[in-house]
Amino acid sequence: MFHLILFEPEIPPNTGNIIRLCANSGATLHLVQPLGFSLDDAQLRRAGLDYRDLARVHEHRNLTVCLQQFDVTRVFPVETRGGRRHTEQHYQAGDAFLFGRETSGLPGEVLSQFAADQVIRLPMIPGNRSLNLSNAAAIVVYEAWRQLAFAGSE
Repeated sequence: MFHLILFEPEIPPNTGNIIRLCANSGATLHLVQPLGFSLDDAQLRRAGLDYRDLARVHEHRNLTVCLQQFDVTRVFPVETRGGRRHTEQHYQAGDAFLFGRETSGLPGEVLSQFAADQVIRLPMIPGNRSLNLSNAAAIVVYEAWRQLAFAGSE
């Protein structure tokens, strides 16, 4: 259905929560190395519970290799300073959402690969830095899935 791309994730419980999100929404998770943890990390396993076997998770040695499998016009970076709200974009099955590191977001050289209107943001109270990565991923996936009438759900 959808693809979540985590660019160099650093915090195991966030990735574990996103694995669980992917298992429950039918999304595929792509992890771009280097990872700030091992996929065998106990915190990752605890957060993902027993959903790891129910989710499709792929590791990529870098972002270039990862993006080669997508139509880059349908990859939507999610950044606090994005040009459009996540609800203003019209999503399609197969779209991908790119999230940056928990501590620093997406680097400028990554963002420069995308058109300004592809970079989406979640509305927040002015002056706040960002949402938790796994919360942001859930908000975006469920909005995209809602637009497709929750296709494939019960």
